[in-house]
Amino acid sequence: MLSWDVGRETSSAIFHECLNEAKREFANLTNSKGLLSMPYSLVKSEANFLYCMNDMSDMLPIKHYFGYTVAVVFVIEIVQLLLALWMLGRFIFAPISLLILLAYNFWSSHVSIDIVEKFLRDQQMISPKRYCYTDIIAITGHFREKLGQGGFGLVFRGALLSGQHVAIKILRNSQFNGEDFINEVSTIGRINHVNIVRLVGFCSEGSKRALVYEYMPKGSLDKYIFSARGTSNRPFSWDKLNKIALGVARGIDYLHRGCDMQILHFDIKPHNILLDHHFNPKVSDFGLAKLYPKDYSLVSLSATRGTIGYIAPELVSRNFGIVSDKSDVYSFGMLLLEMAGGRRNVDKTMENTSRVYYPSWIYDQLAQNNGIIEINNNMEIHEIERKLCKVGLWCIQMKSSNRPSMDKVVEMLEGDTDNLQMPPRPFFSSSQPISARQSSIQSTSIELSTISEKEDYSYSDK
Repeated sequence: MLSWDVGRETSSAIFHECLNEAKREFANLTNSKGLLSMPYSLVKSEANFLYCMNDMSDMLPIKHYFGYTVAVVFVIEIVQLLLALWMLGRFIFAPISLLILLAYNFWSSHVSIDIVEKFLRDQQMISPKRYCYTDIIAITGHFREKLGQGGFGLVFRGALLSGQHVAIKILRNSQFNGEDFINEVSTIGRINHVNIVRLVGFCSEGSKRALVYEYMPKGSLDKYIFSARGTSNRPFSWDKLNKIALGVARGIDYLHRGCDMQILHFDIKPHNILLDHHFNPKVSDFGLAKLYPKDYSLVSLSATRGTIGYIAPELVSRNFGIVSDKSDVYSFGMLLLEMAGGRRNVDKTMENTSRVYYPSWIYDQLAQNNGIIEINNNMEIHEIERKLCKVGLWCIQMKSSNRPSMDKVVEMLEGDTDNLQMPPRPFFSSSQPISARQSSIQSTSIELSTISEKEDYSYSDK
């Protein structure tokens, strides 16, 4: 037999002897410590195998055989470690990771649901509620108490389940188109301002449409400022009248500057100013309103309408300027002059023809007299009356660029009369004879008549 064969048999015998000893070591450790100690037993038995091979290395015919054995055992150790990590990852780390992932998903979904619910609750508080028509019938008590009527329909008083009183505008389908309805809901649906009437809800069910407003028990402003000629029988004190004017101005200024989108009302007039229990004013009726970006400077003429006597000149002809927020300023100026004069700006029943057009007459009076003057039944003009008139005359400048913005109007109303300068002479307050002025007014009225005036309504406490 060759020496190589003898060496191979000797090496094989040594290897099997050490391997059997390692197997016995593994079996003993596993039996004594249980299956959970299998990784430890495996490492321990392999170490025992290496010790055995090291002790018998002198008997090996090939001296490098032990080195090869160590390398092989090291590779096996690495493979076992990787296998152990894989088993741990699959049977321990994977379930733990899955549980953590499920817990995170549950938590995040729960938080997400809370955020959505909070958003929906906030939206429900801010946005008007949609009612079905049977709800409208129940709220009004089968339309039992009518508050008023007009071209757009009827207004009824009602009460919600919470006990809150509301005014419900039932719209006539032929008179109130879909665009006006959308304007009304979208414009004031999200507005929350002390001087803007609040839209509580709406109804749109087939051809039946209704708008549910907060109830304004004192009705509209026109029935108070036109209730008596002159200043002696006014229902409001001058201080109160100034507060009402200031409240209206703040409401319009909020529409122009306080919202995400600039809101142009296009129908400011006494009839659309409602009063609460304490005669605090609120701007209402946004059927003609339009929404524009705050930096939007060009408004289409075709998109605008208004009421004769309050509509700005640029809404008739671009020769007077562009249509903008200054158009509402003009309407407010006409409103302010009617509040100050206690009469409509154009009153053909006046005995004195010079007083037919109030803005022209009051401008002449203010321009010709630096001190106290007597107007309206020989009553001395009040300081606040002078201030309201001056601010109103600033607002009705024919060129829109010459009018102040609403925030400037608020500032003027909050200030003293002495700080107000006399405005330039408006177009209708020229020095021409009275007959020429009336002719000019009539021709302008004919031009304005091309813009239809829709009959409106107000509601008051019965």
